[in-house]
Amino acid sequence: MRDPGRPDPGLRASDADRDRVADLLGQALAEGRLTPEEHAERVAEAFRARTVGELDPLVRDLPGGHRQRAAASPYGLAPDRPTAALPPYPDENVVAVFSAALRKGRWRAGRRIHAYAVFGSVEIDLSEALFEYQQVVVKAFSLFGHVEVTVPENVSLRGTGGGVLGQFEVDSLDAEDPDAPVVYVDGWAVLGNVEARPRRGRTVADILDRVRRTAERGLRGRHNR
Repeated sequence: MRDPGRPDPGLRASDADRDRVADLLGQALAEGRLTPEEHAERVAEAFRARTVGELDPLVRDLPGGHRQRAAASPYGLAPDRPTAALPPYPDENVVAVFSAALRKGRWRAGRRIHAYAVFGSVEIDLSEALFEYQQVVVKAFSLFGHVEVTVPENVSLRGTGGGVLGQFEVDSLDAEDPDAPVVYVDGWAVLGNVEARPRRGRTVADILDRVRRTAERGLRGRHNR
C-alpha cells in the first residue's frame, strides 16, 4: 500500500519540486556525496522530469531525499518554498564577472531573477521595485564574489542555500499582510558571499497598483460574461 503521507508518484511535478531536488543535489555535491559528473547528470534529469515519481530516484540515496515537499505553515506564514509555477527561464539575468552589476530603483520585478557574481559583485535592490507577482525567486550564485539582495520591510523573505568555504545568509522575514509579496533567495556561495535582508523604512511600492489591477481584472471579467 502506498504511504498516504507521500505524494502520488504520478503527480505532475512543479517547479518547486524540481528546485527542491536541485537544492538537495547541490548540497550533496558540496558534501562530496556526488561527483561533479553525477551532479550534472542528475540535475539535468531533474529539470526534465514531468512527475514526482521521476524525481524521487534522483535523491533516494541522499540525506533528506525522503522529506516531504514543503507546505504552507499552519500559522499562516509564508511557505518555505514557492508554490506558484515559475517560468522555465529567468525574467532577468544580472551578471558581474570581474565587475559590478546593480539593479535598483523603480523597476518591475519578474517571477524569476538570476544573479551571478564571479570575481565581482551583484546588488539586487527590491526596496523600490514594483511587485507584479506575489512570489519572486532570486537564484543567486557567487564564486569569489558577492551577491546582495535587499527587500522592502513589509514583504516576506525566505532563503534556501549554502556556502562552500563561503557564506550564505538570509534574514527570514514574515509580513503581517498574508497577501504581501514573498521573495525567495536560493543559491550557493563558493568562496564568496550571498546575503539578503530587508531595508528598514522601505515598504513595497505597488500595494495600490495591485489593488487597482485586481479591480480592473474583476471589471473585465464582468464585461466578458
